[in-house]
Amino acid sequence: MKKRDNFSWSETCEPHKLRTKEIITQHPEIRNLIGRNPYTFLIILFCVGLQISLAYFLRDQSWWLVVGAAYLIGAFASHTLFVCIHECAHNLVFKKRYMNTLAGIFANLPLVLPSSVSFQKYHIKHHSFQGVEELDGDMPYHWEAKLINNTAFGKAIWLLFYPLFQMLRPARLKEISLIDGWTIVNMIVEVTFMAGLFYLLGVKAFIFLLASFFFSVGLHPLGARWVQEHFLTHGDEQETKSYYGPLNTINLNVGYHNEHHDFPSVPWNNLPKIKQAGGVFYNSLGHHKSYTILLFQFLFDKNLSVYSRMARSNRGKTKLNDFKMYDVETSKNLLKEELV
Repeated sequence: MKKRDNFSWSETCEPHKLRTKEIITQHPEIRNLIGRNPYTFLIILFCVGLQISLAYFLRDQSWWLVVGAAYLIGAFASHTLFVCIHECAHNLVFKKRYMNTLAGIFANLPLVLPSSVSFQKYHIKHHSFQGVEELDGDMPYHWEAKLINNTAFGKAIWLLFYPLFQMLRPARLKEISLIDGWTIVNMIVEVTFMAGLFYLLGVKAFIFLLASFFFSVGLHPLGARWVQEHFLTHGDEQETKSYYGPLNTINLNVGYHNEHHDFPSVPWNNLPKIKQAGGVFYNSLGHHKSYTILLFQFLFDKNLSVYSRMARSNRGKTKLNDFKMYDVETSKNLLKEELV
């Protein structure tokens, strides 16, 4: 296979809205799964408490123990907090938007860098404009893909420093306003918390949280999630893949990614029920069962690179300032038709 030197390009708009309508039409009971799960905040409390407790315990331990604990424990807690921030971004924890924003800022505390509010602002556009480079913060840069190439070493470096690459991407989202009062609050709270932790607990506690953060989204089996979600691992026809494996238990069903894109207003605990109800739509789709296997596949398969993504310029009919979720709107429209 010829080495990729560009993304694959689609002439259609994002692919999930049509399937959402088809599934709800055939399985109207799925509408009952749309809602919120306030108990997610208890998970946030647990993971934040766990990370701070481990940072305290490791403040005077050996560097091997600090790094080992970050890889084996901290990475999982940090990744779960990222999933919780994702739930907050979709307003799936509390009814009031500001409560979700505050919950996201709190979940952000052990993650070192302030990101929950900015993520909230650009992530919804990833759903509405999947693959549109100037609006989808999940899409890599061209220079990023060209720099990394398709070598195992390059892809390992990309995963190791994935948080840094991700931090650079919002700079191209010029049509999305990322800075407001909440963004500044997020920054102040995070900087104050990390400075206080560094002052009170020292450098090893800080490095534990920093390493947990990098491992949770980088060169770790958990980092394969970024490949799983939208990389073209099953040919160019399917640009979103789900993961059905044991880590869904720890990471709040984040692997159910096709289901999430089809129904972004369904909280994490109900995503397996989407697959169960709409099995005829999902059972034939390519998916992954092991993050570890996928990690090695990505690293050593020369047919896979950072260019293995679907890009598009077609924005569809969704307007940039439209924050309505299409699964909710589709449910409302079909309900109106039933009542007529």
